[in-house]
Amino acid sequence: MFSNHVSKQLSAYWNGELPSDQTRRTAEHLIGCTRCRVEFEEIKFGAELAKQMPLITAPDSIWAEIETNLQQHPEALPNGRASDTLRLARYLKPSLAFAAGFVLLFIAGVFLVRHRNEARPSWEVARLNGAPRINANRINDTGKLAVGQWLETDDTSSARIDIGNVGQVEVDPNTRVRLVATQPTEHRLELARGRMSARISAPPKLFFVNTPSAVAEDLGCAYTLEVDDAGNSLLRVTLGWVALQLKDRESLVPAGAACATRPGVGPGTPYFEDASELFRTAVAKLDFEPNDTQWSKIPALDIVLHQARPRDTMTLWYLLSRVDENDRARVYTRMAELVPPPVGVTREGVLRLDQEMLKRWRDRIDSECLSAGGHARFSGKDSQRHKAASQSGVRKINLGKPMGQLHFTQKERANENSTDCDWAHGDQSLASHVSFGPDTL
Repeated sequence: MFSNHVSKQLSAYWNGELPSDQTRRTAEHLIGCTRCRVEFEEIKFGAELAKQMPLITAPDSIWAEIETNLQQHPEALPNGRASDTLRLARYLKPSLAFAAGFVLLFIAGVFLVRHRNEARPSWEVARLNGAPRINANRINDTGKLAVGQWLETDDTSSARIDIGNVGQVEVDPNTRVRLVATQPTEHRLELARGRMSARISAPPKLFFVNTPSAVAEDLGCAYTLEVDDAGNSLLRVTLGWVALQLKDRESLVPAGAACATRPGVGPGTPYFEDASELFRTAVAKLDFEPNDTQWSKIPALDIVLHQARPRDTMTLWYLLSRVDENDRARVYTRMAELVPPPVGVTREGVLRLDQEMLKRWRDRIDSECLSAGGHARFSGKDSQRHKAASQSGVRKINLGKPMGQLHFTQKERANENSTDCDWAHGDQSLASHVSFGPDTL
């Protein structure tokens, strides 16, 4: 899978010297390739050590000894001029030659490192709270974050990054973020851990954030992105759209929606945050723990299909290509009930994942279920179903084969409304019990 490693590009990637398309490919490769990621960490470690090397001045005694040796060996100066370094070194005392060579090399190395840092593009950073640091240097009020440098906050500090005329990023406490690249065609951060909030006013596909499990691509938006210690991330979009990508897996997340990612898997399925907790949990199980049967005896897909509102057809649209062929027909049926496909989009075409038909249906879903600000427009039928769910009594909801029936009973318990669910398949009752909040169904 990783036969084409990117070892030769890692140094240029670290220094922000790759073209934008190659930077993106390298970032995606590092997410999934352990070998290259280890090499990259070694390069970063060496670069960080080089940055800590102090700039020193050679002692005057070295130059005095050099002059003395030149006077003692005039043949080293043909025609009154200094010879090349190798010829001169033969006449110098071994210890002096070594010391002089080491000092000159050291000074040249420090000069190059510092010159490169000064020449790198940088972003303005403002301290908001506490004592954030750029590499090991504490920020007083403002500082500059250069390509390749890390901005870190502890549990009491936070900072704001100004991305020129592109936008701003606020960095929360306990966060580690690095500037990977900044150029007219691409601005890219790496979020290793913690939480950041971005508000971008630039054209789409200009601002990117690498995480351990996906790349967030701005499509003109505002959002928060957080990464835990295991490399799992959660994206929440408050304005516009964000694309989460890992190789050939992509999820487009609109305002009001969220999407989780996992290392080795990539982006999960987007969902609106006002969906029921049971719906959101079932989506996560489908994405990352499809074989977990301990949390509920009811299959996760059954719960998702039953809980889905017209607005949640966006989530079902992604599931069409992520479930197996046997379940795809069930997903199609539920979608067609909530948001009927446009003329020319057929069941057969959708089941074979015809890309043009899927796109046309997605356009209708976005048009009918999203309004300004990302809020859904619910149909009367859907509103009536939710209103009925709050009434007391026992209801039997037919979910169709092979799902059986769900029996719901609403009770008053200690000033808290709850709905109990017992799962039955045919005449056989399973020892399963699930509690829902009053607005879940």
